[in-house]
Amino acid sequence: MEDGGQAFPYVLGNSITRSHAGMSLRDWFAGQALDGILSNLAVVEKLRKSSSAYDVAAKAAYLAADAMLEARKA
Repeated sequence: MEDGGQAFPYVLGNSITRSHAGMSLRDWFAGQALDGILSNLAVVEKLRKSSSAYDVAAKAAYLAADAMLEARKA
């Protein structure tokens, strides 16, 4: 799966070093999407009622991240 590469590459001079890759851009996008999802109090209240709802929120965040990666290709 295409993950977008490094979210925060280490740049040394004119070259990008990938030896300490850290999180992928996909993970970064998913984290940002999840932050937005969880910032909605109505969503948080629904999540509190069902432990499986957190799984749904996490999966939705990765769906949004995948869409953002696709949008970058255009």
